[in-house]
Amino acid sequence: MNKFKTLTILFFTSALIFSQTNKSKTTETSKPFVLGVIDEIQSKELGEKRILNIYLPEGYKPEDATKYPVIYVLDGSADEDFIHIAGLVQFNSFEWINQVPKSIVVGIATVDRRRDFTFPTTIEKDQKRFATAGHSDKFIAFIEKEVQPFINKKYKTNDSKTIIGQSLGGLLETEILLKKPTLFNKYVIVSPSIWWNNGSILNQESIIFQENFNQQTDIYIAVGKEGLTPTEIPRVMEVDANLLAEKIKATKSKNIKVYFDYFPKENHATILHPAASNSFKFFYPIQEKE
Repeated sequence: MNKFKTLTILFFTSALIFSQTNKSKTTETSKPFVLGVIDEIQSKELGEKRILNIYLPEGYKPEDATKYPVIYVLDGSADEDFIHIAGLVQFNSFEWINQVPKSIVVGIATVDRRRDFTFPTTIEKDQKRFATAGHSDKFIAFIEKEVQPFINKKYKTNDSKTIIGQSLGGLLETEILLKKPTLFNKYVIVSPSIWWNNGSILNQESIIFQENFNQQTDIYIAVGKEGLTPTEIPRVMEVDANLLAEKIKATKSKNIKVYFDYFPKENHATILHPAASNSFKFFYPIQEKE
């Protein structure tokens, strides 16, 4: 009996030691899952530090000659749209899918989107509701003079530049497209807040409407079943997005391509992911083999 007790104690002691040793090994071999790189830049245009989240494609090597397209994501914090958009880019660039060329994704982390994504409004209630709003000019200068030069200097980039944004981000993209269209050559404008300042952006003149605009520019505009906008004068998100698309389609330039996409089963909260996925099919159509 004593021998049995001794053997039993030795068995459980050995099992406990093995379990602890095995657990220790598991802990020692664990390491963080790294999705990308976090860069911090001091912005003179905005007077503050800003975070850029960077996804680099598989096989990226700074010493290689290969250069990559860049996809800029507004609302690009880790807890916003950076991770799921980077995932879409990675998925669509898999060799067995090959919808999108391997690309660098740059998420511009949000600080104050109402301040950064809107131009001044004449609507008094909105001036009071959104006290910090109206400084998109500074944010556009930040993108043009600081973010793009930083990315082009540090990473292996080519001339393909895409921007993705939704809601107020879509409003900002629309402003960039009309005022500084050459900052990007691909625009993914999702559920744009055209209602801002009672839709005044629809009256904006632009070089893109002129016959001599010669940069090849692809524009994808998407909207879900989203209904009335938060304005005193009733506006409808779907109508505003369609008006924007029709305005751009009327351009005299042969270098502008526009695609309007309506998602009746998506709302303002769910549309960005499927819209971004669809935009890649518009930008990079796969030629069917005969």
